[in-house]
Amino acid sequence: MKIYTKTGDKGTTALFGGTRVPKHHIRIDSYGTVDELNSHIGLIRDQNIDQHSKEILMIIQDRLFTIGSTLATDPNKATLKSGKARLNIPKISAADIHRLENEIDLMNTTLPEMTHFVLPGGHQTVSFCHIARCVCRRAERLASALNDLEPFQPEALMYLNRLSDYLFVLARKLSHDLQAEEIQWIPQKES
Repeated sequence: MKIYTKTGDKGTTALFGGTRVPKHHIRIDSYGTVDELNSHIGLIRDQNIDQHSKEILMIIQDRLFTIGSTLATDPNKATLKSGKARLNIPKISAADIHRLENEIDLMNTTLPEMTHFVLPGGHQTVSFCHIARCVCRRAERLASALNDLEPFQPEALMYLNRLSDYLFVLARKLSHDLQAEEIQWIPQKES
């Protein structure tokens, strides 16, 4: 299979189902940002972190491919003439969202109570988590805007929302594991 097709040389790309849209279309921006998020999560997974977190991150990466595929599918061509779904993969489920919530709750049991916002940083691995969290929020904003125009599976949007929370708590957990300083943001007083 050739990597380059030249079909996008004029600024369009094909959705799953064949519909061509401009490369700047919100649908392309949405699944492209999910892809960017997936790459950042791969970077976190490549760090020297605990095996359980690595395994959860791999599951998350799989689920992000599912979300990306959902976003890359033309809703008018999501169902084949036979009545079957074009995407023959498991959708994002309530169980996927519940898994993230369980992981958040589990990590929170080992962390000190949060009384202030924290400044991103303290360790490179922690910073990677915060970058992924920010990219996740951007993916969620874009997906939300797309959903207003062309609704898609609600659980996919819920998953992105919960994932940003997971990434924030993972950053805090890794700060704790790596004995990195977690610096609270204390706003300066006006003089």
